[in-house]
Amino acid sequence: MKENVFIRKNISKWKAMDTVVSNPSQSTPDALADIYLDLTSDLAFAQTNYPESNTTKYLNDLAFKLHNKIYRKERTKLKRFLQIWTRDVPKTMYESRRMLAFSFIAFALFSLFGVISQLNDIDYARNILGDSYVNMTIENIREGRPTDVYSQSSEVYSFVQITLNNLLVDLRTFVLGIFTSLGTLIALFYNGMMLGSFQTFFFQYGVGWESVLSIWQHGALEIPACIISGAAGITLGNGWLFPKTYSRAEAFKRAAKQGLKIMLGIIPVTIVAGFIEGFITRHTELPDAVRIATIVLEFAFIIIYFVILPMKYRKEVRNE
Repeated sequence: MKENVFIRKNISKWKAMDTVVSNPSQSTPDALADIYLDLTSDLAFAQTNYPESNTTKYLNDLAFKLHNKIYRKERTKLKRFLQIWTRDVPKTMYESRRMLAFSFIAFALFSLFGVISQLNDIDYARNILGDSYVNMTIENIREGRPTDVYSQSSEVYSFVQITLNNLLVDLRTFVLGIFTSLGTLIALFYNGMMLGSFQTFFFQYGVGWESVLSIWQHGALEIPACIISGAAGITLGNGWLFPKTYSRAEAFKRAAKQGLKIMLGIIPVTIVAGFIEGFITRHTELPDAVRIATIVLEFAFIIIYFVILPMKYRKEVRNE
């Protein structure tokens, strides 16, 4: 094919491609990929048949520009995605540090109430966990398998069921903050009482240490996630209660955005906790040292990511 015929046949298409290169945001990623493949096909033909022509140079420049646009766009998306987890969530945690401290203290007190209630009444756990669950656990303890509840279902089924349930618990704790934070406190009260009474229940039956090693393998992530979702809920409620210089609607909107960023931070934590509970907790034959190390590492991650790393942004937050 003569070069002038090749140009006449494709010039309108190349002009359209040039327009796309000038404004790639108007095209979908799939459309950009199709255009790039078509363009490089024409470039390969031109390089083969007209290696020294201006047409080849033009197509080569156009392909180079489009490649850079696509790469930069994808790199920007990836950079923004990573920034959510490396900057936005930690920065928001620093902004909500008082709510996190309040949520932690409230949950600790509610857990203590659960411990005291269980010590005063060995059947108190039945009020929260139900008779069937308590009876099943007592039977497992008698058979020498105190935490056998974690191996009742298949690993995959347990992982999916537990993870979905825990995500719903976290989401409910957050959303209930819309009721002037009182709803979130009620959720923290229930979960704290359940943890305190449940853990004490095992100690009363002489298998406390084994329960700690089993429960806290996933609990070292699951319980902090619950507390952090409490901080998100309290943040949401405070936006409604204490608008400061903003209108109540604007303050609530800002608080909701802040709370959602916190929730983004705990979603992967809750998923990992569900994975551990579904696949690993059931293996009570693992050495105690391994289980202890797992618990310590999980707590270390929570403290570093949600407490220490946010301190990096204290100057930025104070200057805003």
